[in-house]
Amino acid sequence: MTPAEPKVTLDLARSLGLTAEEYDRIIQQLRREPSYTELGLFSALWSEHCAYKHSRVFLRRLPQSGRHVLQGPGENAGAIDIGDGWAVVFKVESHNHPSFIEPFQGAATGVGGILRDIFTMGARPIAILDSLRFGDPADPRVRRLIDGVVSGISWYGNCFGCPTVGGEIAFAPEYTGNPLVNVMCVGLVRADRIFRARAEGVGNPVFYVGNKTGRDGIHGATMASATFDERAEERRPTVQVGDPFTEKLLLEACLEAMATGAVVGIQDMGAAGLACCTSEMPARSGTGMSVELSAVPQREEGMTPYELLLSESQERMLLVGARGREDELRRVFAHWELDAVQIGEVTAGPDLIVRHRGDQVAPVPVAALAEAPLYEKPYAPPDWLAERRALDPLALPEPADYGAALIELMGSPALASKEWAFRQYDQQVGINTLVLPGSDASVLRVKGTRRAIAVAIDGNGRQVLLDPRAGAAMAVCEAARNVSCAGGRPLGVTDCLNFGSPERPEILWQLAEAVEGIGQACRALDLPVVGGNVSLYNETLGQAILPTPIVGVVGLLDEAAGLSTQWFKAAGHRVALLGPDAVSLGGSEYLWLRHRQVGGRLAPLDLEVERRVQAAARAAIGAGLATATHDCSEGGLAAALAEACVTGKVRVGCEVTLPAGARRDQVLFGEGPSRIVVSVEAERAREFEALMAESAIPWRWVGTTGGDRLRLQVGTETVVSVELGQIEHAWRNGFERHMA
Repeated sequence: MTPAEPKVTLDLARSLGLTAEEYDRIIQQLRREPSYTELGLFSALWSEHCAYKHSRVFLRRLPQSGRHVLQGPGENAGAIDIGDGWAVVFKVESHNHPSFIEPFQGAATGVGGILRDIFTMGARPIAILDSLRFGDPADPRVRRLIDGVVSGISWYGNCFGCPTVGGEIAFAPEYTGNPLVNVMCVGLVRADRIFRARAEGVGNPVFYVGNKTGRDGIHGATMASATFDERAEERRPTVQVGDPFTEKLLLEACLEAMATGAVVGIQDMGAAGLACCTSEMPARSGTGMSVELSAVPQREEGMTPYELLLSESQERMLLVGARGREDELRRVFAHWELDAVQIGEVTAGPDLIVRHRGDQVAPVPVAALAEAPLYEKPYAPPDWLAERRALDPLALPEPADYGAALIELMGSPALASKEWAFRQYDQQVGINTLVLPGSDASVLRVKGTRRAIAVAIDGNGRQVLLDPRAGAAMAVCEAARNVSCAGGRPLGVTDCLNFGSPERPEILWQLAEAVEGIGQACRALDLPVVGGNVSLYNETLGQAILPTPIVGVVGLLDEAAGLSTQWFKAAGHRVALLGPDAVSLGGSEYLWLRHRQVGGRLAPLDLEVERRVQAAARAAIGAGLATATHDCSEGGLAAALAEACVTGKVRVGCEVTLPAGARRDQVLFGEGPSRIVVSVEAERAREFEALMAESAIPWRWVGTTGGDRLRLQVGTETVVSVELGQIEHAWRNGFERHMA
């Protein structure tokens, strides 16, 4: 027997994350008090996680169209045309809150969710990348989070059969109470076979397909729209439980069903579960929907309508089929031993009609659920920002030993090898991976063509803290630059905007400025933003995370054989530095590691120079002149050169001379945009010089590869001369020593 529903009150609405004003708005829309089930629908669909109430006003500023765009924001994922009849489908999502409460399942189901977003578009997933943020790995509690998150990602991706080919892991105290788990997935689909989350065709059947429904994940969307306090662990039941083997069956069944032509529309039951799908799909199509909840396959007894609608049990889809072809769909899913149950039909609208055992429990206008309130609240920069920016890193002491400083930097968890994580991931299942984790970007072949795609994901919270607009623009530039360093022409962006509570004016200012910066960079680089995610309320006990926009970029190589990697290949090659000399220790990894300070001003960003530098690097790769290309980012030029020396299969030394003028630590460890290290065979140096002249960019020869040391000279003084074995030992063990 189904238990009686609790009485709906303002206090109950508030406990579900709604404000008093929102509760009044619901009453006005319904022209009556909502039932408990209806209140649950509104609390989920109007949550920040689902509705983007504070961010949509800013997201409208982003460029979202372009000549290659087949699908922009508003669907399960974005899609870009890559030629030869193929499209690449991609998106990044967050699972931050669940991963803090239950690291393994939180991260695992984050992977499962983004995989479903891709294959609901009709695409087969071919790659996963993850961008992770944690506190200090020397802290045992943080190590538990890292271990759980990495294990969850590897378990789900490996069992499902999709390679994890890249990503990044960074550390800062601000992430101790709120780790970030952002997962990007990339898939391939024929450009004329993309599916969308639509409920079209009045009278068409609505099918529930996939796993059975349980009570896991109820209030997951609401939980992800709130800050944490000391009772965060009590929210463990709101975290979903994943089953990657069932997801693999669901993938194959969905793709087979799509191939029959009997699928009209399809959506993943992710955040807010069935509630979300049954309202969003008809809202996109201008229709309505009628569903019978007692028909939903259940793995627990006595589930109420409220629980059935809001459960976030994994590996489930809502599918709209073509009327008269119901048996075809049932046969496909039965072949894969999955439920495919008709639970309703598309109606002319305008309502979502929810019944349970024949009784109507929620007649709600679809538009009311889909059109959550939007907030335009005042925002302003934080009071402390001017003081942070006023810090002069050059007033702090220089290292006594620059060689030791470089080794310390290369051995810091942020810059050190992440092999401990990557070796837990299957990197080559599907045999598409051409460049494994460890270079600037991963590269995957497009089977049946000569093409390949390059993918990268980046972000830098300290830079965004000091200058949200410039820092976010730099994140776009770095991700695109990494793709360019692999030889790919960047085509599109997906982003995940991770911030604290938008109810604080300074946090909302950071968000607004960051979105503006992303938009400026994307317009300058001709990169449409085709999808993404916003994750707000990332704070615990009043401590917000660093503002962390994460940017994923997908690019195209017309010739897969023409790819480039970051490591030096042999002795005797000339080394060039493309880009401007302007760098800064403000917000740098060096400043944090040596002085435990986050302050100063960022180096200037000239977006036109950025565009030309990336084009020059791609031209050098395309002409077969570049034997290695590596982005200069965290740790500055010295770290980039060290990585080029030791991250390949064999160590290759390097001797570099840099101009004097600035202080040595700024020259070596200062960070700035638009800078790329390129190595060129000596006999082709003249060709390279001619190409750079055509490119009209600032650049210079700085050194030569060879030997077993990294020697760095500033002016006439050798300031670093370190054996590569020392650098590699520090780099390989800097992170792993905490996790072993």
